[in-house]
Amino acid sequence: MELLEIGALLLVLLAVLLVGGVWIAVALLAVGWVGMQFAGGSIPAGSVLATTTWGNSASWSLAALPLFIWMGEILFRTRLSEEMFRGLSPWLNWLPGRLMHVNVLACGLFGSVSGSSAATCATVAKIALPELKKRGYDDMVSLGSLAGAGTLGILIPPSITMVVYAIAANVSIIQVFLAGFLPGLLVMALYSGYIVVWALLNPDKQPPPEPATTLREKLTQSLDLLPCMFLIVLVFAALMFGWATATECAAWGVLGSFAIAWWSGGLTWTAFEQSIMGTVRVTCMIMLILAGASFMSTSMAYTGLPQALAGWVDSLQLSPFGLIAALTVMYVVLGTALDGISMIVLTTTVVLPMIKLAGFDLVWFGIFLVLVVEMAEVSPPVGFNLFVLQAMSGRDSNTVALAALPFFFLLVAAVAIVTIFPQIVMFLPQLAFPQ
Repeated sequence: MELLEIGALLLVLLAVLLVGGVWIAVALLAVGWVGMQFAGGSIPAGSVLATTTWGNSASWSLAALPLFIWMGEILFRTRLSEEMFRGLSPWLNWLPGRLMHVNVLACGLFGSVSGSSAATCATVAKIALPELKKRGYDDMVSLGSLAGAGTLGILIPPSITMVVYAIAANVSIIQVFLAGFLPGLLVMALYSGYIVVWALLNPDKQPPPEPATTLREKLTQSLDLLPCMFLIVLVFAALMFGWATATECAAWGVLGSFAIAWWSGGLTWTAFEQSIMGTVRVTCMIMLILAGASFMSTSMAYTGLPQALAGWVDSLQLSPFGLIAALTVMYVVLGTALDGISMIVLTTTVVLPMIKLAGFDLVWFGIFLVLVVEMAEVSPPVGFNLFVLQAMSGRDSNTVALAALPFFFLLVAAVAIVTIFPQIVMFLPQLAFPQ
C-alpha cells in the first residue's frame, strides 16, 4: 500500500473515531496503534507506546504547563474582572465606542495572566456583558468583541497553547512567548480599530458619554490594577532578560497570583481547592492528549508518512505564501471540529516538515498557528468562545456566531499582516536571543 494511501486510511479512521465521540486522546492512541501495523518489521507497538508516552511526558519544560494553568485558575476566582472594568473604563470615554474597548483591553490584560481563551472570555464576559447592557451598548458588537478578544488568552503570553506547540515543535518556550507579544498588540489594535469605525458609522447605537472624571479620580479607580500589572511586567521582564526559565517564571507567577488573591480578599479555602481541582482536570486532559499525540507521531515517523507528505507538497511547487494560505484554510476547517490544542498535536508532525522545506522559522509558525487556532475559537459549530458567550448571554448560537464574524475576518487580516511582515513576530525573540 502506498504511503499516502496509508495516510488517508489513518485520517479516515481518526475522523470516524472523533465523530463517534471517542475521547481525542484515545482516538490518537488507536490511530497510532493501527499505524504501527504498517511500519513493517518486528517493531513491538506496546514497547513503543510505553517509551514514547513516558519520554514525552517526563519533560522539565512541561512543568510550566500546570503552573501557568494554576496561575490562571487562581486569578479566575478573584475579583480581578471587576477591578479591571472599574479601573479601565474611566480612561476610554474619549474614544468612539467608549466602554466597548474595555472588552478588548480587559481580555488582553487577563489573557496575559490566564493562558486560556475560555477562561479569559468567561471572566471578562461575566462582568462586562451586564455592565454594557445596563449602559445601553449594542448587544451584537458587545458579544462579537468579547468573542474575538477572548481569544487573546492564548496569544498574549504566557499561553497554554504556546507551551504545547513549543513542546511539539521542540523550540524554545521563551522565544515563542516573546514572539506572541507584538502580534497580540496588533490583534488588540485591529479589534479596537473596528470598534472605532463601527461607532463613527453608528452614533445612534451608543449611549450618552459617561460623566467626566478628574485625573485624580481615574488614578484612584485604577489603583487595584497595579498588582496585576506588576505581575505581568515581572513575568515578561524575567523572560525577556533571561532572569528565569519559562518554568521558573510560571512558579513565580503562581506565587504572585496568590499574593494578588490574598491582597484582593479572594483567597479562601474554597477558592484554593477549586483552583487546584481545575488545574488538575485541565492538566490531565492536556497531558493525556499529548501522550496520545506523541505515540501517533512516532508511529507515523516509523511509516515515513510525514516525509512523504512533505515531499508531495514540495513537488506541488507551492510558493511560501501559497503554502500558508493552504494551511490557513486547512486549520479553519479543522477548527470547526477540534479544539486548538488537539489541532496542534494532531498536525505538527505532518506540517512541520513542510514548513521547514518552505524556509519558515518554527517560532514564527508557532504564532501563525496560534492565530489560526484563535479563528477556530470563534468558528461555528464548535468554537469554544461561542459556547461560552451563548451560556453567558442567553442568546442563541446563530446570533453569537454572527456577532463574532467581523472579528473572525480581523484575525484573517492579522494572519496576512504577520505573513507579509514576519518581523512583527520575530523582533522580540531576535532581540532577546541574537544569533
